[in-house]
Amino acid sequence: MTLGPDIRPRRLRTTPAMRRMVSETRVHPSQLVLPMFVREGIDAPQPISSMPGVVQHTTESMRGAIVEAAGAGIGGIMLFGIPLLKDAVGSGATDENGILNVATRIAVEEAGDALLVQTDLCLDEFTDHGHCGVLRSDGRVDNDASLERYREMALAQAAAGSQLLGLSGMMDGQVAAVRDELDANGYLDTAILGYGAKYASAFYGPFRDAVDSSLQGDRRTYQQDPGNRREGLREAMLDCEQGADIVMVKPAMSYLDVLADVAAVSDIPVWAYQVSGEYSMIEAAAANGWIDRERAIDESLISIVRAGADAVLTYWAVEYARTLR
Repeated sequence: MTLGPDIRPRRLRTTPAMRRMVSETRVHPSQLVLPMFVREGIDAPQPISSMPGVVQHTTESMRGAIVEAAGAGIGGIMLFGIPLLKDAVGSGATDENGILNVATRIAVEEAGDALLVQTDLCLDEFTDHGHCGVLRSDGRVDNDASLERYREMALAQAAAGSQLLGLSGMMDGQVAAVRDELDANGYLDTAILGYGAKYASAFYGPFRDAVDSSLQGDRRTYQQDPGNRREGLREAMLDCEQGADIVMVKPAMSYLDVLADVAAVSDIPVWAYQVSGEYSMIEAAAANGWIDRERAIDESLISIVRAGADAVLTYWAVEYARTLR
């Protein structure tokens, strides 16, 4: 008689029905947020070559995309504006008729209560040098001068109706500065998403195509070193202490350890951004027949939620949500 093992975990993997019943991690459509690019001065959506299936929207085409997103049951959209003109201080970011603020008003009108309308609060899309802040005479980013611009942006975006401001610039003290400005001007209910742990990553490459980035140099003096795990947790906790309502880890898949660290101790929601490079790698590999596209998308998103994300910004938000319903 052949003796077998006493414990057989494979019993819980025998059939699809069994595997569904014992699955530890599930993703719900409401946990997904769709990043959306809106470009000034175009009359039709423009495909982004490095991000197959993603476009720069017009203010009209975004209406249909918002209706589609609401119909899929996702949680929200994150808006990025691409202006015609840029300057050293990103003037278009605080112009009430600038593309991002115009798009925000349209999105709020179109989405109603179906989606959480969120806006990227950062200067990089609006500056001619492509950095996330104001430059000093020596070319370095001036932290405190940038905070003043963030305060102005916060008021402009809140006035346009944004319900959640995504502070992605990685300036020291940005959450406290924006919270103070919002409260002082009566925007007590406007929430802040602090990009607490945002790393200087190679995986942002396609995004820079998407926003026609003018970046000169790199962002390593303000975004975090990829090797620093403890620093990621520290930065996220500082955002919590300064009054963030939600905290972000970005990118997602290369920083699942940081995401898990933050989720383990945070008493506010923790989100993660599945960035452009993560999206484009899977799309490119699938287009070459190297991986199963749908399974790779599913596995990537499950891994982010499994690591502790309460919500995920992903370019597959609408497509993936449909597979879950």
